[in-house]
Amino acid sequence: MSPFLAILLPAAFGGYLLGSIPFGLIIARLAGAGDIRRIGSGNIGATNVLRSGRKGAAALTLLLDSAKGWLAAWLALRWAGEPAAIAAAAGAVFGHVFPPWLGFRGGKGVATLLGASLGLWPPGGLAFAAAWLAVALATRISSAGGMAGGFAAAAAALASGRPEMALALLLLALFLLWTHRANIARLLAGTEPRIGRGA
Repeated sequence: MSPFLAILLPAAFGGYLLGSIPFGLIIARLAGAGDIRRIGSGNIGATNVLRSGRKGAAALTLLLDSAKGWLAAWLALRWAGEPAAIAAAAGAVFGHVFPPWLGFRGGKGVATLLGASLGLWPPGGLAFAAAWLAVALATRISSAGGMAGGFAAAAAALASGRPEMALALLLLALFLLWTHRANIARLLAGTEPRIGRGA
């Protein structure tokens, strides 16, 4: 194994393990909402926890799902540099979407990618958060905000003269599009639920 892979693989695997912690499921159960996978979209993310009516639990899920992405990228950045941090960030997002503890059926990765972007390159994370909030507030559609955030982070990196970071964030933003393919279909059909309404 090359020394480069010897650094990237542990970073990606460590990120995957951190990302796979199903905070939404745990917090919803502790809040008395039961198995969050049985309501709304069946997702384990903060938006679906909000559909249980537990606003505090949803906020805590958002915070912790973001924190695990941030921690994975931040630790790897300080341990082995930017390439390892990108691998850890990608691992964290994949871990959230495909947690082994839940039959590889998790969330959609928005909050985890937000945190990972902050850990990788804080200006990109801030661009992500600003776009997410702006679009979500304007449309009242959480999925639209999340997808916009991913591309905003990539655009910010490109505009700042960081093409490698921009490419990494773009690929992760495209992965968010894939995880939101059902949402995109509903957006095109005009049936995507708005924040605070429906499933």
